[in-house]
Amino acid sequence: MADFVGAVDQGTTSTRFMIFDHGGNEVARYQLEHKQIMPNSGWVEHNPTEIWERTRAVIETGLRKADLRAADLVALGITNQRETAVVWSRVTGRPYYNAIVWQDTRTDRIASALERDGKGEIIRARAGLPPATYFSGGKIQWILENVDGVREAAEAGEAIFGTIDTWLLWNLTGGVDGGVHITDPTNASRTMLMDLETLGWDDELLSFFGIPRRMLPEIRPSSDPRFYGVTRSTGPLGGEVPLTGDLGDQQAATVGQVCFGVGEAKNTYGTGNFLLLNTGEELVRSKHGLLTTVCYQLGEGRPVYALEGSIAVTGSAVQWLRDRLGIISGAAESEALARQVEDNGGIYFVPAFSGLFAPYWRSDARGAIVGLSHYNTNAHLARATLEAICYQTRDVVEAMRQDSGVVLDVLRVDGGVTANQLCMQIQADILGVPVSKPVVAETTALGAAYAAGLAVRFWESVDDLRQNWHEDQRWHPEWSEEQRTRGYAGWKKAVERTLDWVDVE
Repeated sequence: MADFVGAVDQGTTSTRFMIFDHGGNEVARYQLEHKQIMPNSGWVEHNPTEIWERTRAVIETGLRKADLRAADLVALGITNQRETAVVWSRVTGRPYYNAIVWQDTRTDRIASALERDGKGEIIRARAGLPPATYFSGGKIQWILENVDGVREAAEAGEAIFGTIDTWLLWNLTGGVDGGVHITDPTNASRTMLMDLETLGWDDELLSFFGIPRRMLPEIRPSSDPRFYGVTRSTGPLGGEVPLTGDLGDQQAATVGQVCFGVGEAKNTYGTGNFLLLNTGEELVRSKHGLLTTVCYQLGEGRPVYALEGSIAVTGSAVQWLRDRLGIISGAAESEALARQVEDNGGIYFVPAFSGLFAPYWRSDARGAIVGLSHYNTNAHLARATLEAICYQTRDVVEAMRQDSGVVLDVLRVDGGVTANQLCMQIQADILGVPVSKPVVAETTALGAAYAAGLAVRFWESVDDLRQNWHEDQRWHPEWSEEQRTRGYAGWKKAVERTLDWVDVE
């Protein structure tokens, strides 16, 4: 019997392949970055062909380094950057245009027009989302309207759409030679095109964006015993492996953190921050700027929903210090630099590079550093950057408390920024609750593996998965309530300074 489950974790800046054993322990990994393409201000693109090539490479190298073969894997799961949109030809297999990334803001006029025309409330009611540049629907519309020949190809059934999971599944199962065109409810729920109650594409929503229904993939469960398909023996795995798990990255992290109970929450710190609260089979409609989304669907079971707070720029703000300002040479240096000072020296950094996401949803906002004086140094800016990650999380936690009544007693965390000890301590201080990190910090890939393994009974139930979760580290609050209140009040003033900066038609 095969002893392991594989997972492809295709993220915003890199692609990794990981292999896990029955205990949820990491057996192997390999990771490669891909290029960030920014042709205009506010535009962010990826090359889908490069992403597929990186996926092939990480799978092949990861297996070789672990001295494993396809036959050693019982199943393969995929997790992905969710709202990034690809349109390609089912005949040639070639993309018509670069993937438009979730951070991209070129569709702000489309989103504003939907709101202005009164369609925003219908989208909120059906899809659980506000009209925003973040989601995929507007990106598809932009490609249809701006790339020559795509509209005609879509009407003829040749041009097809997918988020990155769909693009990879199509290629892994043969591409132009019989590749499957599917997605799961977690990814479909991020398009503004899916009805949250029926888990089906909604014709009225499609009409808002002028998208032909035949472009869209079939929606299948996040963990599917029927298999989406099998990998081709001529592909990167070199053998036929069942593809049985598909989850958007933040929902995958929720599964990896085993947040299967109502009221359990996790926060993933990556390029952005994404906090999900499991609300069970109940659709909770947010009144405070959060998203209602599908958390997962296991087999033929009912979908489980979540409230989500999506924050566009957190870990990427640290990358900005490195790549644009040059005040650090690596992300790890941000901690050492920030530790040179005891506080932020009165400055706040609101990294609204792509506008503000939850709970504000203001595409007119832009980044600002406020409160500067001659006293401040690059160390204060580094500290303010870490605090910005944590204050944005508090904004979301406050909105979740108002929407759901849930008061967190602990926040489970994962993702790359959790390696920053100071940042996690600041997070506990700003929230006033303990912060807990699991032994396996790469919960996104682990969640995709769990979804795939459940489908083939490698794990019998979610109770098996709960047995695998173990705490690695816990940070306890050290600030006084007065410090916490004063600091958050300063943050809210700083956010106000970023608004109304860009004129959105």
